[in-house]
Amino acid sequence: MSLDRIRPVFDALHEEAPGAIWSRGVSLSRSANVHQQSDDGEEIVLTVTSPIAVLGRTVRIFTEDEDWMCDCTPREEICEHIVVGLIALKRAAESGGDLSESSDEYGTIGYRLVRAKGGLRLNRVVIAGGEETPLRGTVAAAAMKSGDGPRVVGSPLDLEVERVVGYHQLGWIPAPQMIALMKTLREAPVTLDGEPITMSTRQVGLRVRVTKRDDGYEVRAEHDPCITQLLNNGVAVCGDVLRPIGNSGLTGRELEELRNGKLYRGAEVSRLIGEVLPSLRQRIEVVEDGAGLPKATRIPPRLVVQTSRQGHELIVMPILVYGDPPIARVDGDRLTLLGDKRQVPVRDTAEEARLKGRVRRGLDVVVGHKERFDSEDAVAFAQRLRRWRGDVEGLGLDDFYLAPPLDVDVDPSRSGFDVRFNSPGHGQADAAGVMSAWQAGASLVPLSTGGWAPLPVDWLARYGRPIADLLAARDERGELPACMVPDLGRLCDDLDEPPPAELAGLRALIEGYDGIPRAPAPADLRATLRDYQQHGVDWLVFLREAGLGAMLADDMGLGKTLQALCAITGRTLVVAPTSVLHNWAAEIERFRPDLTHSIYHGPKRALDPNAQVTLTTYAIMRLDIDKLSAVGWDSVVLDEAQAIKNPDSQVARAAYRLKAGFRVTMTGTPVENRLDELWSQLNFTHRGLLGGRKDFQERYARPIADGEPGVAARLRQRIRPFVLRRLKREVATELPARTDLVLRCVLEPPERQVYEAIAAATREEVVKKLGAGTSVLQALEALLRLRQASCHTGLVPGREAETSSKVQLLMSALDTAVSEGHKALVFSQWTSMLDRIEPHLDTAQVPFIRLDGSTRDRGAVVNTFQSADGPPVMLLSLKAGGTGLNLTAADHVFLVDPWWNPAVEDQAADRAHRIGQDRPVFVHRLVAADTVEERILALQDRKRALAEAALGEGAQAGGLTRDDLLTLLA
Repeated sequence: MSLDRIRPVFDALHEEAPGAIWSRGVSLSRSANVHQQSDDGEEIVLTVTSPIAVLGRTVRIFTEDEDWMCDCTPREEICEHIVVGLIALKRAAESGGDLSESSDEYGTIGYRLVRAKGGLRLNRVVIAGGEETPLRGTVAAAAMKSGDGPRVVGSPLDLEVERVVGYHQLGWIPAPQMIALMKTLREAPVTLDGEPITMSTRQVGLRVRVTKRDDGYEVRAEHDPCITQLLNNGVAVCGDVLRPIGNSGLTGRELEELRNGKLYRGAEVSRLIGEVLPSLRQRIEVVEDGAGLPKATRIPPRLVVQTSRQGHELIVMPILVYGDPPIARVDGDRLTLLGDKRQVPVRDTAEEARLKGRVRRGLDVVVGHKERFDSEDAVAFAQRLRRWRGDVEGLGLDDFYLAPPLDVDVDPSRSGFDVRFNSPGHGQADAAGVMSAWQAGASLVPLSTGGWAPLPVDWLARYGRPIADLLAARDERGELPACMVPDLGRLCDDLDEPPPAELAGLRALIEGYDGIPRAPAPADLRATLRDYQQHGVDWLVFLREAGLGAMLADDMGLGKTLQALCAITGRTLVVAPTSVLHNWAAEIERFRPDLTHSIYHGPKRALDPNAQVTLTTYAIMRLDIDKLSAVGWDSVVLDEAQAIKNPDSQVARAAYRLKAGFRVTMTGTPVENRLDELWSQLNFTHRGLLGGRKDFQERYARPIADGEPGVAARLRQRIRPFVLRRLKREVATELPARTDLVLRCVLEPPERQVYEAIAAATREEVVKKLGAGTSVLQALEALLRLRQASCHTGLVPGREAETSSKVQLLMSALDTAVSEGHKALVFSQWTSMLDRIEPHLDTAQVPFIRLDGSTRDRGAVVNTFQSADGPPVMLLSLKAGGTGLNLTAADHVFLVDPWWNPAVEDQAADRAHRIGQDRPVFVHRLVAADTVEERILALQDRKRALAEAALGEGAQAGGLTRDDLLTLLA
């Protein structure tokens, strides 16, 4: 061994090795045994054994590359075993000796297979000084042996063999262990009955041979001719190779057909070629007899690094080929022929292994595996690949180079807002790509003409977020919608650019609402607006005149309907839930009686072109959107706009198609579960304000969900000019007021049928008898059944129903109240009605407590509800809960079935509206439209008016007279 060959790598190691590692290596070299396993001219393989170690360590010295590695450390580290190995090599070279002839006082373990009982058994021997002795114990015991005889140098392979077959491995080896043993011993010297044998994991067994016959082609299954002997360990001897016996891959029917050969002829030949053989080749080796077989040729393998670009990714795949140009490619363990298939190269697996190691060490990539490098990583790898000494193919490197940093040019006009990013002398970067890269935390962005430029990170940190919002809001012509003028104005101020002309009239939206002028009240208004309601009307009218939309998101009960009625103009469409449709009509008649209105609903519905306000439902809007979207409405109002919270729903898509100069959404719960709900409603009022849905997710919804600081505040700032939300506790600062509301529902057709059937069966006869002065009890019974049918069909004897329109209306109102943090009392005079409400609360997972005549400890129930962590809903029977209770934790009262005596209802409402209540109280009466319940409300009004006129303000009248019954049942 030449000292000139060893000294450079020895000196390199001495220079790079840490002092402590080098010292340990020098110390260990005095006692360690070093044995040379092989030397191929480029790589020297050594075994280094410590006197106190169980295992020997394999050290590899790459003399040509001045590199090294040991199996005890990661690739890039230096250990004492490498130091010991190179010291031993240097000493041997200086003395002219050969490490392969070094001390034989250490023995190695050999593996001897012996045929026995139709299978194989394994013996282990210790090889030392040319002699073999059986190994009886474990590797660890043999390695620590002292006294006479050689000491064993164990290896990881020896320990793995023990793990696979166990410590007492003499005897016959079962098939599963035999296969695992073969995988372990692939690289180890093994003998079979004294002769060397090689282990292979390539399965062997049946194959299919195709032979040309005079009248067609014969396909026959046969044992692989390489098999010398089949062994019942699940392996076969194939000459000097031991292989596992694999499954044939053939079905039972195929195996039966092919054992004796199957002949394909005539028309069957095409099926053989097109179907049978392709299917067989996927499962089993197919051999074809015949002339014209390719010729074997000897040429060396060659390493080629292929490159390509896919979007922003550099695709790299090193491959091994034979020939230049290639005639074959190595695909895993197989050789794929290319081009002229008459030549097949003889594989040089040693050279293939060397090339694989070189590319793995040099580029950290694996032959045959496609690697993807994105953005900065792609540019860095491309620079590394340009320094690679080897064949590189493809155009992938052309577009991955570092260009100069980007300059920024902003056009701040609304009609042509644009941001251009230019790399001087190297082209532009797409603005959307710049924003995406910046938001993703990247430092480079691709240019349109190739190359990657550094992002202007400092500039983007100051202006990137408003720029991203404005870019996302542009339409297909590059123009910004009017709702983006406030954002554009703020950006112009930050950039010290002249603001857009449109900003002058909208300054009040940016600088606060104080500058919004007071809107004149409609001439026909029959109401006195509270201060906050007037402020809401001012805001709505200001946005209307500016050509913008609005989301009125006041808390429930603050008069959103009244504010909207004061702000609408021209021909108006109001879309509302069915349950509040008649309430809108009543509010119009009450507050703006001069407005003409029509209800667009029912099977015979028709649009009234002369109606100033058209009222319809979400279901009708969805069904008749073609007709409704053909009208150019001056105003469109969506009440309870959470109905369009799902932007993928047909209702939301229909709403987006409506044409209107002024768009308003009203909701007490603008967001219930996801921010997409807010996007959907603002997409109706201000298309483009929050960009596209995907863009909104990336810039707002996902960062807010992840808790990214500042994003929620930025979203609030963007929507603040167009969303007005006031809570009761913020605007109702006087002594808590009581607000009485009527919630109307429309009976579903099956409910209406039951109600009309009861009315038809009782009304005429009962009214006739009442007029004659008799049958008061019969009249009360008829009234009871009509009231029950108005609330829930299941209350009527002999009828069953899971739910009712009134229960659905109640649950919708309760859901809103509870979601906004309120507590509610739910009264009914019938405990059976409370029984039917309870399952719906359970389904909605709304906690509740109940108090009725069967409640024993009323105080405990009240205390539970009044506590801060008590349930948000209490169910009460009107009789049990109407008096004597202080329930000020609630600020909402729901009267499920109206009572003709308003005093009884007021007593129930006063359970919450009493001294100690510090919040406004809202009393909701649930009424079924076009039923006796509406007559009950009218009767209550007459009784109040009569009592106040006769007895003074606040007096109440009660009881039912015969005339009252006639009025209710007429």
